[in-house]
Amino acid sequence: MLKPTIALGAQQQAFTAYLRDPEHQAPPAGMDRARVEIYRELVFDNLQSLLSGTFPVLRSVLGETDWRRLLRIFLREHRCATPKFGEIAGEFVAWLAAEPAALQDAGWPAFMVELSHYEWIEMALQQAEAEPLPASDPGRLLDQPLRLSPLAWPLAYAWPVQRLGPAWRPTTPGAAPTLLLIRRDADYRVHFCELSPLAWRLLQRLEAFPQLTGHAQLQGLAQEAGIDDLETFLANGLSLLQQMHAQAVIGPM
Repeated sequence: MLKPTIALGAQQQAFTAYLRDPEHQAPPAGMDRARVEIYRELVFDNLQSLLSGTFPVLRSVLGETDWRRLLRIFLREHRCATPKFGEIAGEFVAWLAAEPAALQDAGWPAFMVELSHYEWIEMALQQAEAEPLPASDPGRLLDQPLRLSPLAWPLAYAWPVQRLGPAWRPTTPGAAPTLLLIRRDADYRVHFCELSPLAWRLLQRLEAFPQLTGHAQLQGLAQEAGIDDLETFLANGLSLLQQMHAQAVIGPM
């Protein structure tokens, strides 16, 4: 009584193995070859449709042949943990970041992992279910503890990801890290901006020292940076806090 079930299971395994890796796996015996090929094309085309829109720069940098080769490797090697199509791009980025053995050759750009993350992060923020910070008084930024909005994400990359493209493919990282802020506004529009090292560190401090007031945060930042003209620094720091508050990047605890 178990033989038909075993035979069906073996056929299904052979079928999925072929769909994942048609270059090295044979199609299941007894199945119509034309129908099998239709499924093979559908699986790959659907994967390409899901990922190409999220990673247009990476696709253009690699070129069509290597882009398809990368997707073939991903389809063959990775087993997605999510049933949601919208989360497959995140699994693709995580798979790249894990440096799979199948990609350990010199043919892939060294910046590929960071570029994929930079392109994916916009969709990730669009899908984030976090709530924006409530409205607050900008006049009290110095005398209250401050927090970073869950819809504002500081990013740091070794490569200048926002400038990469087919016409510029550097072989070494930048001399200094690329510091960015991605934020989502009330209309669900996503914005990127570059951050100075001091602005980046200020946002880090908000998360590291949540008990400090805005004034104490700026004083601590000035001490870290070895600033002599504290009065001017605090005035400029207040302007930065006000700008970030107006953009809903920060707010009181």
